[in-house]
Parts: sequence; structure tokens; C-alpha cells
Amino acid sequence: PGAARASGAPAGMEAPWGGADWRLVLGTLCSVLLPVLVTLWCSAHRSRRQLLIRDIFRGSKHDWRYTDLFGQPSYCCVCAQPVLRGAFCRCCGRRAGEGCLKRAERRFPCKEAVARGAAAKGHHWIRGNVPLCSHCRVCGQQCGTQPKLCDYRCVWCQQTVHDECMQSSLRNEECTFGEFRDLIIPPYYLSAINQMRKDKRTDYEKIAPYCRKHWIPIIVLVNTRSGNNMGETLLGEFKILLNPVQVFDLSKIAPAKALQLCTLLPCNAVRVLVCGGDGTVGWVLDAIDEMKIKGQERFIPQVAILPLGTGNDLSNTLGWGTGYAGEVPVEQILRNVMEADGIKLDRWKVQVTNKGYYNLRKPKVFTMNNYFSIGPDALMALNFHAHREKTPSLFSSRIINKAVYFFYGTKDCLVQECKDLNKKVELELDGERIELPNLEGIIVLNIGYWGGGCRLWEGMGDEPYPLARHDDGLLEVVGVYGSFHCAQIQVKLANPVRLGQAHTVRLILKSSKMPMQVDGEPWAQGPCTVTITHKTHALMLYHSGEQTDDDASSVSEQEHVREQTDEDV
Repeated sequence: PGAARASGAPAGMEAPWGGADWRLVLGTLCSVLLPVLVTLWCSAHRSRRQLLIRDIFRGSKHDWRYTDLFGQPSYCCVCAQPVLRGAFCRCCGRRAGEGCLKRAERRFPCKEAVARGAAAKGHHWIRGNVPLCSHCRVCGQQCGTQPKLCDYRCVWCQQTVHDECMQSSLRNEECTFGEFRDLIIPPYYLSAINQMRKDKRTDYEKIAPYCRKHWIPIIVLVNTRSGNNMGETLLGEFKILLNPVQVFDLSKIAPAKALQLCTLLPCNAVRVLVCGGDGTVGWVLDAIDEMKIKGQERFIPQVAILPLGTGNDLSNTLGWGTGYAGEVPVEQILRNVMEADGIKLDRWKVQVTNKGYYNLRKPKVFTMNNYFSIGPDALMALNFHAHREKTPSLFSSRIINKAVYFFYGTKDCLVQECKDLNKKVELELDGERIELPNLEGIIVLNIGYWGGGCRLWEGMGDEPYPLARHDDGLLEVVGVYGSFHCAQIQVKLANPVRLGQAHTVRLILKSSKMPMQVDGEPWAQGPCTVTITHKTHALMLYHSGEQTDDDASSVSEQEHVREQTDEDV
């Protein structure tokens, strides 16, 4: 009341707002509403721009991909101006700003996967944005050093030439496809194949002029959903170095369909590079088995692996490493595939027959490449799989995946959900009953590695044991006392319980429900009979360059232990 009287207002009434108060309200509204309006306008503008770009991409002959920020200094192939965001072609490597996309589409042809004629073609030069540290074919000096659109690169042989060194003879010269000529499927070869198919001829091996003496064409199968999301990057890099027609995205086309390209290529010459985890490799090997059923044995390819998954035990066994994160250039990967040696991999049939009322159902049949297990490691895989199905976006990192596995392993050390396994199961190796100690898990191995890089059968390497191989038709069977025992084995502080080697393994689950897994695919299983028998061989490629110290020392350790044993005897 005193304030009201001081301001001249009647008692019981508030003073009217002044100009300062209105300015404060307007300023507050503007500070809140203006960012919202700007955000809405930017979102609408971005959506409209993306629709226009998508329309251009849909009918394009280029394999355009949009990016908000180029990873290196880039220049538009149309206006020659520096660009921060725009589109790049994953086949020919051209780059263009948003405003120049339509003109780039009309003006520049893409890499020709299938030639119009059956004759050999010259270089396909494109200007600018040459790879870093590339050198001129003519003068030998470094290319792409000037901050502008300059110098040329051939999209097939990857040779680079300075603007001032470019000669008419180079433009008319026949392209030899460069370092990877023995891996590339030439576009004129596919043109000749198309002509033969029109003439209803299938004797493709008669295209002698197009088949070099040491030609080993490669087919690249990339699972863009595997592991740490490296697939999209690899897809583009392989398309630039090879013919785009021989690079497939497994999220868009099934392996069985992609592998039909083998039937158009020379017999027993094709190599397949699978970029993905062990599950992806198994998927591809199943498709190759379908080729055998169709009578296409002479077109069966040899398989190499670029590990993009979490465990990658099969890749590690075959010398391709524990995981790929971009540390090796794609060019070196192709060189490794060319130099790799062919070997065989046993594949096994796992048949699960339910007991009791459900025995009328058809048995579940799996194909095993790596291992089968019942117990704590299968329980960890089952829990991990359940959570990944609920929130797949959280499991895109290899480190996060391994951390989740560690969490569930630690939990099982405390809970021990799989204890007294020896009272619930019976184990037979080649028809002979095996007396089991007090175990929590049984693991049947086909390969040397298990659990993301652990040599389970060897353990600490201080005991004599039969040599384990992945091509001898034998399975190694081990037992573990629990999750903590598994952890001890992984750091070489303990040995597994070696139960034996066998050609046929039979496991009878008498009571309760237990977690099981085949090659990382887990499920909960009730009383049943599990029978593991040999199915077939797969033709794989072994790379000796990735051999670790453990690999190199395991054989010498085995020999040393055997020598000591012989001396003691």
C-alpha cells in the first residue's frame, strides 16, 4: 500500500507496467522463440534440399552419397570451387557441391561397369581430387599439391598425371587396369559374356583373349551392418579400385544371388572377400553349399575374410586378424587376398532333437564352423543377443559389445546359473561315454580360437596334448568350471578340462532348460539330444602375414612339451 501511494496509484491497485517491463517481456519472448523459429526454418529447408538431392540420386548413373563434411580438401568437379559439403560418387570418385549436382550428372559419365563393345578401352581420366601422396606417371613428382582442382586420375588403373604432363598419347592409350589387373573383372569381358548369352552360348571359358594367365577375379561381399559400421566406407573404397559390378552390399542383396557371378567367370579361379563378422562368413558359406547342391561345384570360390564383427575367431584362426578398424589400406587388403594360400575348413552338422512330447517335431539343424557350447559362455551370448534385439543402435561398437559380454560374465560368476551341468547331461565321443567332473560348461571346438582370441584347447601350453586343426575331421571337446575359469583360461592362468577329440559328438540333456549356442547364435533349450557330425569342407584362404606371437609360439611350445615328455619316458 505504501508503494502504491508512493507511485500515485490508489490503495489496493497495482501500478501499471512501464516501458522497461514491456521491453523485458519482448526480449524474453524473442530469446525463446527466435531459436525455435530458426531451427524450424532450417529443418524445413534441409528436408526440401534432401528431397531434391534424393530425386537426383534416384535416377543417377553415378553412385552418389551425400556428406555434410568432406574428410579432406575437396573441389567441385563442375565449378572448381572448394566445397565443404556435397556429394561424392563411390564408383568414380567425382565430387560436386549441392548446386552443381545436376550439371555434374549431365556432363560427366561414371565408371563403365559393362562396356558397350567387346574391345579393350583406353584410360578414363577424371580431373581433380586425386589421392594424397600420389605421384605423376610421367615426371614422378607428387600430384594434387596445389590448392585447386588440378591433375588427373584414371578410375581403372588409378594412375595420376599432372595437368601439364597430360599428353594426347595418354588419352588414347589402352588402360592395363594397374596393380590389381588380376583381380578386376574388365568391362569388355562382361560385354562379351552378354553377347554370348544372347547367342545362347555358355562356354565362357573360350573367351581366352580376356582371361589373363594369372587372372583371379575377386568378388567383394560387404555386410554394412556388421561391427563398428566400417562397411559403408569399405563399400566405396572397393568400388573405386575394382569394377563396381563385383562389389555387393549384403544388406541389399543375398549372398546366394551375388555368388551367381562366379558362374560367368573361369572355373576354380574366383576369390571372395567377405567383409563382416563370423556370422556373415557362415551366411556366405551356406550360400556356397547351395551352389554345390545346384551342381555348380566347378565354380566354387575360395573365401577370404576382412573381420568387422565382435569376436572374429574364425578370421583370427585363418590369419586375417582379430578385427579391422581402418588401420590397413584397402590396397594392402587386396594384395593380401592375392597372396593368400588356399586351405580347407571342416563344416559340421549340428542336429538338435527334442525329447518327450515334442519329439514329433522336426529336429533343428544348424551348420557349425567355429564351435558349439552349452553353459556359461552360451548364457552370456543369450543375454547379449536379447539386449541387442531390443536396442540394436547401442551395439554398433566392438568395444561396447565386449564390455557387455564382460558384464554378463561377471554376473554369472556370482549367480552360477549353469552349475551341476555334469548331473544334467551325458557326453559321448565316437560312441564312448565320457565321465564328467563337476563342470558348468562344455565347448566343442572346430577352430583354434574361441571367445574373441583365446586358444582354448592349448590353455597355458604347459601340458602335452594332441594337435588341434580345422581341417582334420576331428573336434576338440573341453569343459570349464564356470565363468571365472573361462576368464582364467583367456589370460593363460589355467588350463581347460580336455575331454578328448572325436569325429562324432553326442550330448544328451536329460533335464531342465540350458543355454546353448552355435557360432554365436544362442537359444534356450529343453531336454534334447545334440548330435554333431561332419558335413562338408569349405575352401578358404589363409593369410600368414597376420600370425601373432601366440600363433608362432604355440607350435614350438607343443613340440617342447612333447620332447620333455619323451625324455621323461
